[in-house]
Amino acid sequence: MSFLFGNRSSKTFKPKKSLPEGSHQYELLKHAEATLGSGNLRMAVMLPDGEDLNEWVAVNTVDFFNQINMLYGTITDFCTEESCPVMSAGPKYEYHWADGTNIKKPIKCSAPKYIDYLMTWVQDQLDEETLFPSKIGVPFPKNFMSVAKTILKRLFRVYAHIYHQHFDSVIQLQEEAHLNTSFKHFIFFVQEFNLIDRREQAPLQELIEKLTSKDR
Repeated sequence: MSFLFGNRSSKTFKPKKSLPEGSHQYELLKHAEATLGSGNLRMAVMLPDGEDLNEWVAVNTVDFFNQINMLYGTITDFCTEESCPVMSAGPKYEYHWADGTNIKKPIKCSAPKYIDYLMTWVQDQLDEETLFPSKIGVPFPKNFMSVAKTILKRLFRVYAHIYHQHFDSVIQLQEEAHLNTSFKHFIFFVQEFNLIDRREQAPLQELIEKLTSKDR
């Protein structure tokens, strides 16, 4: 699947975040990918024996960021200022953007603008060495888990927007199996470590039940 660079997506789309090859985090990602290959998503999200929880959450957060980046990249042509003047997940849920530093008071904006703000903000967090240390032996900060939870909560909103507003386009592109697998992996991960409040999951609750009920 390729990024839709060339049109406006090049403005919307962030470069893929990569983990340094040969690093412990890179090895952890390879472990995660190998376990995923077995097809058992519940097993794939579990903390590997002897590993640090912060590091495991960090590696998977980077991976989900890349996956969502790619999934949203396939539908940017359908998600426009005109088609999505507000960032929503169905009629009951609307999201307003604030990052606490540049934009302190939540602002109402279109979905492509919101997602651009969101992905830029996540990329900045992931690139922050004091928050997401890439070198072995550098400790994670005390607030790491709360930052990771905020990142994952916000990434969830991109899935929610895609499912509610663009699922027809996803089907048209024959990407639904890819989207469902990615989202299911994401949900199993956040459930395993209790990373997203249940209320935040409400826009996709029925889908979550459906996707996870087979694997109980």
